[in-house]
Amino acid sequence: MTDSQAPAPGTNPVAAAPAGARTAADVVTPEVVARLTRDIVGSGRTVSHTPYTGEKLADLPESTPDDVATAFDRARAAQPGWAATPVRQRAAVLLRFHDLLLSRQGEVLDLIQLETGKARQHAHEEVQSVAVEARHYGRAAVSYLKPKRHLGVVPTLTKVTELRQPRGVVGQIVPWNYPLELSAGDALPAFVAGNAVVMKPDTETALTALWTRDLLIEAGLPAEVFQVVIGEGPVVGPELVKHADYVSFTGSTPTGREVARGAADRLIGVSLELGGKNAMLVLDDADVEKAAEGAVRACFSSAGQLCISIERLYVHEAVADTFVQRFVARTKAMRLGNSLSYGADMGSLVGERQLKAVTSHVEEAVAKGATVVAGGVARPDIGPYFYEPTVLEGVEEPMAVCAQETFGPVVSLYRFSDEDEAVRLANSTAYGLNASVWSRSGRHAHAVATRLRTGTVNINEGYAAAYGSVGSPMGGMKDSGLGRRHGSEGILKYTEAQTVAHQRLLPLSPSFGMDDEKYAALMSRGLRAMKAFRLR
Repeated sequence: MTDSQAPAPGTNPVAAAPAGARTAADVVTPEVVARLTRDIVGSGRTVSHTPYTGEKLADLPESTPDDVATAFDRARAAQPGWAATPVRQRAAVLLRFHDLLLSRQGEVLDLIQLETGKARQHAHEEVQSVAVEARHYGRAAVSYLKPKRHLGVVPTLTKVTELRQPRGVVGQIVPWNYPLELSAGDALPAFVAGNAVVMKPDTETALTALWTRDLLIEAGLPAEVFQVVIGEGPVVGPELVKHADYVSFTGSTPTGREVARGAADRLIGVSLELGGKNAMLVLDDADVEKAAEGAVRACFSSAGQLCISIERLYVHEAVADTFVQRFVARTKAMRLGNSLSYGADMGSLVGERQLKAVTSHVEEAVAKGATVVAGGVARPDIGPYFYEPTVLEGVEEPMAVCAQETFGPVVSLYRFSDEDEAVRLANSTAYGLNASVWSRSGRHAHAVATRLRTGTVNINEGYAAAYGSVGSPMGGMKDSGLGRRHGSEGILKYTEAQTVAHQRLLPLSPSFGMDDEKYAALMSRGLRAMKAFRLR
């Protein structure tokens, strides 16, 4: 067959691999691994695997606690020189990185696919996102970081300037699901703000992070400013928190709490982008065809292994039958694939643990009365961790899939008649990361969006509109995290605000023979005058 291999009855089709498609052995050669790992501080050895086959992908250095300390020593020694580099020169590194990334994207797309198992179109989302972030902070960093004048306590006599000083060495803990976006995307604003970074990527996706480092060095970043350590999270993670001046973490809510406690003990700042149980609301005036198409992307991009992916669908009963028919048809038609090429609509889960979690959620829900409308089965004929995109109906408490994050290609579908009730249900979980609202009326959708307790809300889109608009903040409410990435908050969090106040001519105390009573009267008159002149 040219377009797809013949599927088993009732299962998703398989995207055919093109003739001569590259393999892991073509991409991850000993020479590539040696080049990418040459600067890693690691006295042990570990291995990574590819989800496509479950086989070993690369031999890697493994870092011990002492190695982590060494990496921080190197970064700390290099950071002052980097911070002394003018902001425009630091920003120019990001703009050169932008161009290199786009011109050599094929290299990193292969690595992302091999390390995560995702479809190539979903790997390309990472390239798009990082390119946008590099351009944004490359262009806007000077404005974000420039000294800002503020009104002094006594106008004209008190000159006040707000400066932004780099934190020092940022510790960054990166998960496996978006290894390019969640490594480079958070590191770029830290670098342009004048910091060094010590990054701990997930071992299984370390090559993508190391490729990113290599490309940034080619773009002009001093090598010592960017250190990478590799190892198990419970071993290396606490050591990173122990040494960092600020911690950036993306991952699960339970681990995020541990990171927050470690940062609090040291009184250092931390940003946490954590889990989500994100809801999509299809209102009674939605364009059903567009909503069904958008729901497929929103629920199944990267096999649902996306913190802002949709896992709950609330559909108004007036359009529910039509929506379900079209959404399920699109879901069942999705092509699954494992080749290093475009053409597949969805790839693999990342590993056995994720496959077990997804299978457990679906099987428990079915055992307690839920109905599988689409999918619901593993596909070992394609690869060891493939699972079909799955739609469930009849999900309710206490099924785990009802409120717990699945982090896989599974969505629960609910019908509603009352919009207020739909909003209440959408807000009913402990999470508050992302939401989606579909309506032909922008006014109607905006009114609903403002009632949702999530850090981002997308109208007539699942997640990409808000996430890709990097001038605006992105992050979670409630158990979905602390702090924001993107926009001013995404770079200023990597700085310390410093206020420099220069008092001129007269002191802020009695002078010229004035006693304290007369000084108090003078200041009182001055305060009344400043209010009258509407000074802020």
